[in-house]
Amino acid sequence: MRSVVAFNESWTFHEGFTPALVKALSAGQSVSLPHNAVELPFNYFDEKSYQRAFTYQKVLRWQPEFSGREVSLVFDGAMADSVVYLNGEEIIAHKDGYTPFTARLTERLVEGDNLVTVKIDGSENPEIPPFGGRIDYLTYAGIYRDVWLKVTDPVSIANLKIETSHVLTDAKSVTVRCDFANPTDLRFRGTVVATLRDAGGLKLATAATDTLGESVTLGFTNLTGLSLWDIDNPVLYEISVELTSDHGSDRHASHFGFRTAEFTVEGFRLNGRKLKIRGLNRHQSYPYVGYAAGRSAQERDAEIMKHTLKCNLVRTSHYPQSKWFLDHCDRIGLLVFEEIPGWQHIGGEEWKQESVKNVRRMIERDWNHPSIIIWGVRINESKDSHDFYLETNRVAHELDPTRQTGGVRFILDSEFLEDVFTMNDFILGNEELPGQNRPRTPLRSQQECTGLTRTVPYLITEFGGHMYPTKIYDQEQRQAEHVRRHLDVLNAAYGDPNISGAIGWCMFDYNTHKDFGSGDRICYHGVMDMFREPKFAAYVYASQCEPSEEVVMKPVTFWARGERNIGGVLPLVILTNCDEVELRYGSLVKRIGPDRENFPHLPHPPVVIDHRHFTRDELGVWGMQWEDAHFTGFVGGEAVSELDMVADPLPTTLQVAADSQTIRTQDRDSTRVIIRALDQVGSRIPFINDVVSLKVDGPARVVGPQTIPFQGGTTGFWLESTGLPGAITVEVSSSRFATTTLQLTAV
Repeated sequence: MRSVVAFNESWTFHEGFTPALVKALSAGQSVSLPHNAVELPFNYFDEKSYQRAFTYQKVLRWQPEFSGREVSLVFDGAMADSVVYLNGEEIIAHKDGYTPFTARLTERLVEGDNLVTVKIDGSENPEIPPFGGRIDYLTYAGIYRDVWLKVTDPVSIANLKIETSHVLTDAKSVTVRCDFANPTDLRFRGTVVATLRDAGGLKLATAATDTLGESVTLGFTNLTGLSLWDIDNPVLYEISVELTSDHGSDRHASHFGFRTAEFTVEGFRLNGRKLKIRGLNRHQSYPYVGYAAGRSAQERDAEIMKHTLKCNLVRTSHYPQSKWFLDHCDRIGLLVFEEIPGWQHIGGEEWKQESVKNVRRMIERDWNHPSIIIWGVRINESKDSHDFYLETNRVAHELDPTRQTGGVRFILDSEFLEDVFTMNDFILGNEELPGQNRPRTPLRSQQECTGLTRTVPYLITEFGGHMYPTKIYDQEQRQAEHVRRHLDVLNAAYGDPNISGAIGWCMFDYNTHKDFGSGDRICYHGVMDMFREPKFAAYVYASQCEPSEEVVMKPVTFWARGERNIGGVLPLVILTNCDEVELRYGSLVKRIGPDRENFPHLPHPPVVIDHRHFTRDELGVWGMQWEDAHFTGFVGGEAVSELDMVADPLPTTLQVAADSQTIRTQDRDSTRVIIRALDQVGSRIPFINDVVSLKVDGPARVVGPQTIPFQGGTTGFWLESTGLPGAITVEVSSSRFATTTLQLTAV
């Protein structure tokens, strides 16, 4: 049977690369994986600092179980242009920074110490996607995903491809194709047994067949009593396959789900029912460590997208993302649009061939994920390239005929070669450009974008973003307009039955090249900041969930008379899924329902309080005393939510909260810690400009600096294990607050 164990600890890291490092272990920095070659500041840095070569070394000691078996290292992802050497000999080169690759060590291992050397080059090589043009995100150098030591018998299972059928009937079917790895072309005869189990491990069915080395497909039919995988009930099943041959045995397993997903001219259907897609784009980056965040951080992002933002889909912009992230999307019921690496630029023939390989590697890695409903096989926002995109679509359909393809563009009248026309529509805000005479328009018509006379499956894949960058500490009026733009586009998408949905740009702010962003190497395009703290616009998405799931009531205000232009807080948008919201201001009480006049299509329009409800004098004119406010949300006539906002906010509480109270000692585990400056009723104080100091005792370290500033009344950091068990104490101090202590445990 196979053995697959983490190979992440005790690597030696070197700045640069020399041929001598291939031949001999040299003293350097001891690191564990995932690892970022250059830990960057939060902002204002030179991204060229990581655009060069780096070296990783590790000794693999001979083990008796290696004898007569296949030994390899599996790299989940390394950025980029990687070359792996064993004992001075090149084993494999892999250009792409986002897909996995395997270095076969068999026949080159010696009984004793074996030196593994990995050269990675963070240069933006124009022969490797996404490079060659300017890209609006960073590609941090390093072995930033896990590495695994894999040992199998000489013949093993290479991959499983699971396909379901008759999904919407009582008697379901599923097949599994089993491909074999036989690197030395041994003649063999074997038996393959597939076992279907439910999520609890209960055996449901088995099937068996013989093989002489060719791929085999086994099937299960007339399966009754099984559940569908759905966003609200993501039921997973497992197929495990065992190979027994005259060259040993192997076992490999994969999870999957029974579900149908189809983009149609009348919108998207999941398991036969219409579902309006409401999603956000996600980069896989984090402050300071770039891409090199481990399993817990990846899973937490999926949780935030699903349970905090209440989205039903994430687009993996603009590359395949961590398997930990995708696995968790499967478990929690978050749909995924996954696409190949790239951003606007299409290179030469060698570049295109590498991109086609990316299509293959992405699909072969991820084809069993029920969460993935569409493959993105076009370079994001690129020009048309007929032959190139014919080939990317052909390969995708050949590898996986069960899913549709999409190709994200922002140009009009683009050649439509995919199954779904996926469009970045940034028309909202264009009315501000010189010479524009069209009124404020949330979305263009499908026909204007496609140039086609017929209706086709259609999905909005980006909107907002660079059209209206907004910081978490921006003036209230700008943040209110940020909210309004997200509301307008979602309302338009919900109102058009031919649009499958809309995916906003984007989940959180991210570091970028000097050519983009706000000049500090940050694009402030997110509905959250880089620490995943919500801006007001985050509640646009959260408020569209049903109140039975969570009651949402978020006034888009800091509640100060002089923060907005001219003064006052009107119009006051309250993002909510309540039937009504009551505002009490002094002795004045008004109860107001959702604004269905301006947002008729949203599941839960916001409550908008303006001069339709208050006269100028009722909220007090300039110079009068500013009063506290009390908001009450009602559902079905009953009060379900209460919120106070004070007229005289003062720094009262330093709130420190960790996502998890435990950190694993292995796999560079981490947890996010959020720090908030709160007033006397628990609201964030948005303009406090103090810093907080961090002190950690125990087996953990702060990722990034230990003195950090508030931004928008909040800040944060990731706390990372150092590999030992024990108690961890985090002390957070600030000149304006009493010191707060947080207790965690490394296990």
